[in-house]
Amino acid sequence: MKITCSKSDLVNGVSIVSKAVPSKTTMDILQCILIIATNGIIKLAANDTELGIETQINGTIEDNGIIALDAKLFNDIVRRLPNGDITIATDSAYQTQITCMKAKFNLQGRSGEDFPYLPEVDRSDSIAISEFSLKEIILQTIFSISDNENNKIMTGELFEITGDKLRVVSLDGHRVSIRKIELRADYGSKKVIVPGKTLSDISKILTGDVEKEVSLFFMQNHIAFEFDDTLVVSRIIEGEYFNVDQMLSDSYETKVVVNKKEFLDSIDRATLMIKEGDKKPVVISINDDVINLKIRSVIGSMDEDIDIQKTGEDLMIGFNPKFIIDALRAISDETITIYLENSRAPGIIRDEEGKYVYLVLPVNFNSMA
Repeated sequence: MKITCSKSDLVNGVSIVSKAVPSKTTMDILQCILIIATNGIIKLAANDTELGIETQINGTIEDNGIIALDAKLFNDIVRRLPNGDITIATDSAYQTQITCMKAKFNLQGRSGEDFPYLPEVDRSDSIAISEFSLKEIILQTIFSISDNENNKIMTGELFEITGDKLRVVSLDGHRVSIRKIELRADYGSKKVIVPGKTLSDISKILTGDVEKEVSLFFMQNHIAFEFDDTLVVSRIIEGEYFNVDQMLSDSYETKVVVNKKEFLDSIDRATLMIKEGDKKPVVISINDDVINLKIRSVIGSMDEDIDIQKTGEDLMIGFNPKFIIDALRAISDETITIYLENSRAPGIIRDEEGKYVYLVLPVNFNSMA
């Protein structure tokens, strides 16, 4: 194999597929990046058997071929090469020479035939969504997934399609995040749980261009995302997702309309009084047309009032400030509406159209918190 491509194209391609290289594995071949040069196309691929990524890069092919190179070493080499065209050449013993201007590296590659290829994509069942919309809904929900592998379902997000609506749901046992968007066509009914790692990696690759589309392909055990010159194939999480609709009550005793930025800034200031690892709640007291935010810790205390529009009863409730901050940062509206039932029931932030819902469980506090 012998190919030539620009450093910038190669670095970008390696960066994309490296997200599917496992940090630990008993199969050494999985810690490699596969380079395939055939039919005038140069492809890079990586696969950890749960997540596979393949991308095309621009370049010229002098000799067709395939080679597997250690991902970390290959990544480090191409990033440190001078700016210019890079030539990669291999021989029949998989010896690989990487040349750029006056720099030259020689390393031992491996047979590409031993590399596990990505699962074949069945393109018969798919939907289309803009890169912007997909990137946005991932970033607006991904923070609510759990990192506890003991409950696999919570480490993923529910993608639920009903007609021309897509609903994405994440939860970690303390909060629920829901985003809903309209699709450009009626796609029937589909429901899959996509691993959070897959979605996090995709959000880092997507440009977020409004004009570009992502195609999602639904298969029995996998889901595939195709955009630009990149294909991401991920195993889905088996099981039945939680019935989040049962958690969302329409009844409330207190309704608060507040300026989002003022509320967010105030809670953010409150966190200055919390040492790392401390679980001090921010205590919110709702009285008449004012929210009072209060926090006390070994560092000190903070007390602040914010003007609001209130409907219903006065209320005092405590929340983990990080959970509220995460939700508020995901909302672009100038004002938000919070629905509360009592000090032990979840607080719900939602818009009238149902485009977003954020549910946060309260935490215990005492009146002197």
